[in-house]
Amino acid sequence: MRTTTVTRTAVAAALATALALGGAATATAATAAPAPSPDDGWTGEGGLSLNREDNQRVDAYLDRAQEAEKSISPRVRAAAWITGAELTGFDHRLKSPDSLKRKVATSLEEHPEQNVDTVLAGIGDAVRYTLQWPDEEYTEGVATAARLLSDWGNDSTKWSNTWGRAQGYKGLNTGWRAPRSGQLFEVQFHTPASKWAQEATHKLYEEQRLPGTSPERKKELQAQQNAIFASVPVPPGADRLTAPGPVRLPAPAPLGRRR
Repeated sequence: MRTTTVTRTAVAAALATALALGGAATATAATAAPAPSPDDGWTGEGGLSLNREDNQRVDAYLDRAQEAEKSISPRVRAAAWITGAELTGFDHRLKSPDSLKRKVATSLEEHPEQNVDTVLAGIGDAVRYTLQWPDEEYTEGVATAARLLSDWGNDSTKWSNTWGRAQGYKGLNTGWRAPRSGQLFEVQFHTPASKWAQEATHKLYEEQRLPGTSPERKKELQAQQNAIFASVPVPPGADRLTAPGPVRLPAPAPLGRRR
């Protein structure tokens, strides 16, 4: 297994590289932003809908997330660079308006006691990333990348390690809160095989989540997903990965006190 040595010099160099590259990538995401939603709200598949006011609140949330992404992405890119991870799907780091609105509308239908602001406050993947390593580098890569994200001031809000499951999804989905904007974002840690399985089961999962899907059909969909994930090897030690504690890198000393 490759040993990763993280020094403050490497961190600074990686951040500088990521910041230099981040502007062009962010501009691409911004220019690809969708047109404003219609004044009469939003309607999606399965009878899902948002009224005009709720639709506007989701649009405003999307604008805030897009702005916050500009400061989050350079740190995630740096963590990937230092650990030798492949940053897959970077062009899709911002959740699409339709996907977010479907998620909000589904939550409102399943939990009518909630309002749109409560639902949006709990959305953790409007900004999301995937880091991927080969099996033999996975466990060390995840531990180092997570440590870096934590040391750079991102608070861990979710750590869903399903590598030890007998059935179903295999991978590590983590949630973070950015230090400046407070924006929640998701980082998924995958191997090539687990990422393939996630993509192969995506449509099955989406159908399973629709409110109109019958219990019988949901069982069928889950069985199909289980069969696909059963073929995914578990990297050594992956099932024992835990969230990093709240340790921060020391701040540089003031210029006047250096010797």
